[in-house]
Amino acid sequence: MTEHPERRRRGRPRGANAGDTRARILAAATAEFAEHGYEAASMRAIARRADVDPALVHHYFDGKQALVAEVVEVPLRPERVVREALAAPIEELGGRLVRAVLTAWDSGAVRPAAVAALRSAIGQGPVARMLREFLRHEIMQRIATALGDADDADLRAELAASQLVGVIMVRYVLEFEPVASADIEELVRRVGPAVQWHLTGSPESLDSAAPSAKDSAHDE
Repeated sequence: MTEHPERRRRGRPRGANAGDTRARILAAATAEFAEHGYEAASMRAIARRADVDPALVHHYFDGKQALVAEVVEVPLRPERVVREALAAPIEELGGRLVRAVLTAWDSGAVRPAAVAALRSAIGQGPVARMLREFLRHEIMQRIATALGDADDADLRAELAASQLVGVIMVRYVLEFEPVASADIEELVRRVGPAVQWHLTGSPESLDSAAPSAKDSAHDE
């Protein structure tokens, strides 16, 4: 009777401890994101690259979002921040988004890594591509979905996000005063309505608010 060599099971590599396995998965995720981008990369492909069972990837990380946070070394899960804000009534979403985002960024444990990640996202290369896809998929698409059947939901979500990114850049990256040291609730009061308008306001309301030609200084 011919003896068959024992078939190797996929799972934790032999002789590897939990730290080794986790590091293998992170290295595989980094390579997969760099090669295929955030959206195209899959947990199964990451497991295959790490030579482990897909269930083991889920054992250490609860999804691609967690892997991205680990890859860029940011102790912040932005999709969770947005998810909590989206639990509010739609008419309160603008203020809640501003408050949630700024509260998260104000954390001393988050800010340095988050600023570095933001700088990477607006740069070039595979990390920038991954971060941009992640932000679009996990934040902007979530907001757009919350707006329901609006034909311009994607545009509304991106314009609202542009307000948030602008405040983040001025407050945390450029550190311009007085925004850099302003109280969060003051920024919520001032920026929240602008974000809310992008989400739910009528574009026609801008036309009614604009001064008419006869009121222009050029007609005096």
